[in-house]
Amino acid sequence: MTDPRHLRVDRPHDGVVLLTLDNPDQRNAMSAPMTAAWEETIGDLAADLSVRCVVVTGAGTAFCSGGDTTWIAGEPDAGVDRLRTRMLAFYRAWLSVRRLEVPTIAAVNGHAIGAGLCLALACDIRYAAAGTKLGVPFTKLGMHAGMAATHLLPDVVGPAAARDLLLTGRVVDADEALRLGLVSRVADADGFLDDVLDTAAQVAATAPIASRLTKVALRDGGHREFEAALQWEALAQPVTLATADLQEGIAASRERRAPRFAGR
Repeated sequence: MTDPRHLRVDRPHDGVVLLTLDNPDQRNAMSAPMTAAWEETIGDLAADLSVRCVVVTGAGTAFCSGGDTTWIAGEPDAGVDRLRTRMLAFYRAWLSVRRLEVPTIAAVNGHAIGAGLCLALACDIRYAAAGTKLGVPFTKLGMHAGMAATHLLPDVVGPAAARDLLLTGRVVDADEALRLGLVSRVADADGFLDDVLDTAAQVAATAPIASRLTKVALRDGGHREFEAALQWEALAQPVTLATADLQEGIAASRERRAPRFAGR
């Protein structure tokens, strides 16, 4: 049965949380109930130290078709200030996934369009199922891009490809998305989610303190200046060298076994 909040939360592996956008009749459009549930759930996960990796996917045949157009165009007589306030709240609710300090993976199981693609871009890693379509056709709908598309897309694919996708509004298939760097891997649709969850379990098995600090370092494309990277790493690496997990990782390597990291 479809969750009335349009969001399912599961824990398929230790440390792994699976968030499923669950509004398949509308191709997982970002409904008001889904938006509220998403913001609440991300807040809960941010405070949960047992979480080590978060995977986002969609129910049915789509990842996410973007904002619910009925909601977007639901106030035709509203002024710019009212609409700006409403859209900022919507953007910030969905982009709250970027607050998570654990790695996030978008399992793009089907079409990711507009704000739906922006949600995937807000995750650290994107994997796509074969046959998937991805695009930001905002201008074809008569609107400017939203949901930080003009920041997230250039950060992921570079300015030239971002201009191409944003100004033409064209939709690309999974293979072209891979060539552009929009996704990191394309896999067969059969068993796709299981494969992504296996990868998430591998991520969750890494040292959590080191993983969180690495994610923070890579935020917004990593350190732009060489010296800034050196200064950060000269602090962050000693933080991890002082952990019990470092001793466990070295011992496990010597003993040729899987490490058991405790996050301390």
